[in-house]
Amino acid sequence: MVASPSVRSVLASHHPVGASTGCFARLRGDWPAQVAAAHEVSSYAAELAALQAREFEGLLAYLDLEPALPFHDLSVHAPTKGLRDAAHLAELLHRLPLGIETIVVHPDTLGDFSAFASLGSRVVVENMDARKAFGQRADDLAEVFAALPDAGFCFDIAHAWAIDPTMGLAEELIDRFASRLREVHLSSLSEDNRHIPLTDEHAALFAPLLGRCVDVPWILEAPVSTS
Repeated sequence: MVASPSVRSVLASHHPVGASTGCFARLRGDWPAQVAAAHEVSSYAAELAALQAREFEGLLAYLDLEPALPFHDLSVHAPTKGLRDAAHLAELLHRLPLGIETIVVHPDTLGDFSAFASLGSRVVVENMDARKAFGQRADDLAEVFAALPDAGFCFDIAHAWAIDPTMGLAEELIDRFASRLREVHLSSLSEDNRHIPLTDEHAALFAPLLGRCVDVPWILEAPVSTS
């Protein structure tokens, strides 16, 4: 999808834009190809997304090879599916190389927060959409941060919009957790909560809050061409 002028304007206003490898479903399982595809979007930032536990095992095997990853800012999205329990998730995340300093997690998968405390500031908690039982509201995230005081915040602006289209929730999340902000997830959402390319409507609606997120990578969760 070729971005409209208004979407290109929003993206052009911010230098650290990158892509999630989740944009490249056709390449799933082929980590060198996914990294190459993300690099075509941006050489600055990328998120390696492996939402299935089995897929995450493949990512761990790839990272164990110590590949040359051509990004200034690199994050990993933790698995959310195929997990036995929170202890299984913690075990997987502790196997990530120490060079991965940003691990995006869904708060509803954490269970006993104490299992993740030793990951310190590497844990970056994302606000959730309406499909989850926990993690949408600022008070939910405050509960996680009370237990994991060194954790960062990943602001999914489309998730916040889905919960509150007035953007009041989005503003509250930034008001309360701006000091923890490490990454922005940027897209629009379909009616069934799938990430889709940023629309003109959302580009205009999101722009004021994105203007408060200038010092962190914006990670595209759906493919957008700026050419």
